[in-house]
Amino acid sequence: MAMTVTMPQLGETVTEGTILSWAKQVGDTIAVDEVLVEISTDKVDTEMPSPVAGVIEKILVEEGETVEVGTELVVIADGSEDSADETPPVATPAAEPEPEPVAAQGPTGGGGATWSQQGPTGTERPPLEPAEPAATAPAPPPAAVAAAPVVAVAAATSGDDSRRSILSPVVRKLAADNNIDLDQVQGSGEGGRITRKDVEAFVAAGGAAAAVAETPVPVVVEDAEATKVIVEEPEPIVAVAVEAQAITEGDEDEDVEELSKIRTVTAERMVESKRTSAHVWTSVEVDFEAVARARERHGGRFKQAEGFSLTYMPFISRATIDALGAYPVVNSSFDFEAGTREFHDSVDLGIAVDLSQEGLIVLTIPEADSASLLGLARDIRGVAERARDSHLQPSDLSTSTFTITNPGPFGSFMSAPIINQPNVAILSTDTVVKRPTVVTLPDGTDTVAIRHIGYLGLSWDHRAFDGSTAVLFLARIKENLQSWDWEQELR
Repeated sequence: MAMTVTMPQLGETVTEGTILSWAKQVGDTIAVDEVLVEISTDKVDTEMPSPVAGVIEKILVEEGETVEVGTELVVIADGSEDSADETPPVATPAAEPEPEPVAAQGPTGGGGATWSQQGPTGTERPPLEPAEPAATAPAPPPAAVAAAPVVAVAAATSGDDSRRSILSPVVRKLAADNNIDLDQVQGSGEGGRITRKDVEAFVAAGGAAAAVAETPVPVVVEDAEATKVIVEEPEPIVAVAVEAQAITEGDEDEDVEELSKIRTVTAERMVESKRTSAHVWTSVEVDFEAVARARERHGGRFKQAEGFSLTYMPFISRATIDALGAYPVVNSSFDFEAGTREFHDSVDLGIAVDLSQEGLIVLTIPEADSASLLGLARDIRGVAERARDSHLQPSDLSTSTFTITNPGPFGSFMSAPIINQPNVAILSTDTVVKRPTVVTLPDGTDTVAIRHIGYLGLSWDHRAFDGSTAVLFLARIKENLQSWDWEQELR
């Protein structure tokens, strides 16, 4: 028996994925939950475990291919006699056709050529006749000149260059703009993969320009003495290399690299969000003293029991979820074109996770409003670890209804994040530091005390609600953090 594994749904909005690399090859044995393939989506690169144990019988999608969710990826046999008797058909490679003559191209035609004594149909062209005396009519012009066959340049690859055919959109565009045959470019990436640097180096070395410049241009000229064909060598054409030269000129010491998938997607999504939502930013100062004392009293016991530190994030998340219940419009989605907005029944809390400065991804804790403070702490820790270990689950990538980003551990003072669509707001938690501040005592008198002070910033969509709602929402979070009995939450 054999099982066909398909492209999984890695998130509600994910419709396709790109096969980055296969961890196993045909004939290899694989166990349940052992890494089978690495997949890249518009959200994250992740490793997909095998759902069954067996032997890889057939790989249906090659590395570098992008396929839709549900596409068949690989066939895994369970190692039984029935499946062992089934021998997968082996494709017989077709014989390579002999190269055909290539017609001459002009400077923008994409190929160089040499000129020969050939007519338009490949027959020998008649020799040029000498000029007749002035009294005699001039001889008719010779037949048009055709190009001799051009021998194609073999690709500089070997059978081991399994990743050479994986080309980024940047590489393809740069090659097309500069009229480059990528078979002539030596790849320096993994498995012979061609990178942007390789193409730029090829262009800078005059590869594209030289190929064009070698194409002579025939000019037919009539003069008083004779009619003859003059083949003139044009000036070297270097315009196609200008763009690449501009990139590298004066920047020899700078390192240029291709954008990663997550960096490209982030750029697209952030610009799209700024175009979509009417961004406004509001902030409040919060006295975190009650939270800080709870962490000091219970932090040691918590770390011993859970294996990680008790941070400010679960406290802020718990206080925010309560505020979202009080102001449900902040936990809604806004559709201007349809003229509607949707109020969500639960809080699917998005948490922005930093991937070691390589990118930022928003992961989701579904129905976070049903979790306790300790439950939120475990959930936040769990999604962060799975993201960094590339072991994300489909639920981790589901669409959130409200997002929290946490630049505070890096030392930020105040932050104005970009809204994570289709949310209508995003909360930023910044660094909590000890500072002298005015405190009102129970008897009504004021004093100066050292307290743990921090700021919360809210970027919100002015299309969905107004400033009064934004301020009241932040004030509710502030009040919760400063006044709740956190001892009760930690018992």
